Amino acid sequence: MKSLIKSFFIFAILFLLVNSAAAQLPQEAICSVCRVNEGETGPEKVVDMSEYLGEKFYFCSKKCQGLFDADPEAYTPPVLPRPAPGFAVKNLAGEKISLATLAGKVVLLDFWATWCKPCVKSMPELQKLHEQLAPQGLTIVGISIDEQGQKKVPAFLARHKITYPVALDGGETPAWESYKVKVIPALFLIDRKGRIVQQWIGEARMEEVTKAVRDLLQVKAE
Repeated sequence: MKSLIKSFFIFAILFLLVNSAAAQLPQEAICSVCRVNEGETGPEKVVDMSEYLGEKFYFCSKKCQGLFDADPEAYTPPVLPRPAPGFAVKNLAGEKISLATLAGKVVLLDFWATWCKPCVKSMPELQKLHEQLAPQGLTIVGISIDEQGQKKVPAFLARHKITYPVALDGGETPAWESYKVKVIPALFLIDRKGRIVQQWIGEARMEEVTKAVRDLLQVKAE
């Protein structure tokens, strides 16, 4: 009998704890994982939450919570400025481009693919930035994550008249992994000290990107 009563009390305590935790959850919130992976910015039904560095993050599914718990830094607001991760890629001529070869330059990294509509949409603006600000010290590097990029990318660049440097991602540690890219386009602005000072994940407002680049180069708008 005592064992039965003890089991009942344990069950009751667990029931209260679970319901108390559920009561603290809002009905709807922006899922911290969907916001990054899918560009989703609308509120969704909250299934669970996790705490990281003293802050609460909400999720629309247990799957999203699992992804967050496995790599929280990929889904939390970025620390800016922060050291840019090292990377090594090759351009279409097979020449190496790395963080070391870009040392001392203002760099705008653009992770993209030929099948990504927002990526393609932003490329004319990036080309315009290249033409206007390369003489002022800006280096734009497009990093294609296309499979079979060597076959697809050259014709694509020629068709769209893109002349800034473009490289193909790959190798043992792809650049997109080093930069924790979950969705493209993904833009990273790196200063002359090798620090990421701004980043845009998903479709960016190009006027905002342009202003950030000009401010970093200390070049006034035309």
